[in-house]
Amino acid sequence: MKKADVIVIGGGPSGLMAAIAASEQGAKVLLVDKGDKLGRKLGISGGGRCNVTNNKELDELIQFIPGNGRFLYSALSTFGNKEIIAFFEGLGIKLKEEDNGRMFPVSDKAKTVVDALINQVRSQGVQIRVNSPVAEVLYDNGQTVGVKLKTGEVLESHAVIIAVGGKSVPHTGSTGDGYAWAEKAGHTITELFPTEVPLTSNEPFIQSKELQGLSLRNVSLSVWNPKGKKLIEHYGDMLFTHFGISGPIALRCSQFVVKALKQFGTGNIEVSIDFTPDKTKNEVYNETLKLAEQDPKKSIKNVLKAYLPEKIIPILLQKAELDPLLTYANIPKQKWLQFAQLVKRFPIRVYGTLSIEEAFVTGGGVNIKEIDPRTMQSKLMPGLYFCGEILDVHGYTGGYNITAAFSTGYTAGRNAALSAGH
Repeated sequence: MKKADVIVIGGGPSGLMAAIAASEQGAKVLLVDKGDKLGRKLGISGGGRCNVTNNKELDELIQFIPGNGRFLYSALSTFGNKEIIAFFEGLGIKLKEEDNGRMFPVSDKAKTVVDALINQVRSQGVQIRVNSPVAEVLYDNGQTVGVKLKTGEVLESHAVIIAVGGKSVPHTGSTGDGYAWAEKAGHTITELFPTEVPLTSNEPFIQSKELQGLSLRNVSLSVWNPKGKKLIEHYGDMLFTHFGISGPIALRCSQFVVKALKQFGTGNIEVSIDFTPDKTKNEVYNETLKLAEQDPKKSIKNVLKAYLPEKIIPILLQKAELDPLLTYANIPKQKWLQFAQLVKRFPIRVYGTLSIEEAFVTGGGVNIKEIDPRTMQSKLMPGLYFCGEILDVHGYTGGYNITAAFSTGYTAGRNAALSAGH
């Protein structure tokens, strides 16, 4: 097919959904991808289980997409999480809801989802060309006219959908190719940055690796600006690593760390852990003191094992200037109060994050002010559409980014087909 009604570049979640939505309208659709197989990023999402969407209500869903989530209102109203669930169930994929509204296939295998999407694309008559890297998108007289492959071959179409992702997880094919094509059409690319990415720290207890592998459950993590104002707080699970901290709540805090480092031009930012988010400082003080009182001959480092993860105790005691071998009778009350304060706000200086290539999601992208939110069409170049992670839209992990990808993909595909006269 040298000429198509709609050309979709990129066979990830947004591209596959765009191809399905466009061909559903009766358009002749050509899907081109530079890799040897489609849906690679989808195949590793949700830890290889593919978290297809999140079941929260629309307004709450948008709150979990802190990077320009409101831009998605129109797309999500047409094809949102409820429609995504119905779509997959219509393909015969049974879904189940897990914690925090995350929706997974009952099979627990991403392959189930990827295969179903690709089969649907094929069954709707979409022509697929893999191993076909695009060199450029072609424009003529202020209009989209097709794409040129790296082989020099030209494919004609007056509707081209760019669905090539951002710059994160490049081994799946998202290496930022689409930004240059967008700029050639006159678009601005807002600054790219890593988001949903582990945080890096030079703290002595990180460098010594004494906490490496320690997993914390049901704690809270806060990000503070240099003026002492709390920027964000997230509850859940986290993990100490050899380079810093990771796990769901660290990833969710990462974009706030990146923005604060830039905004304040500082070398590091404080994040803090609250080990007992459901208790006050006074409750921590009284409860731990009582534990020591009940076992007065036992050293405080052993008493506290019943209250806190064992690996963290020596560090907390050292920061509070308490001898780990102290027993109840010798506890200095002022320092014990300091210890309780540290349990509620244990500071970690972080200096940044892992690279954008190691991030789960790319922040920044094609400026959404230049895109029509109802159609995903460029306001600057008729016939050019964008969907998925190339847009300056990013959410937390937990099914939010993939929801945005499916929703914008469906919107772009449907409207590209309608613009082509279908």
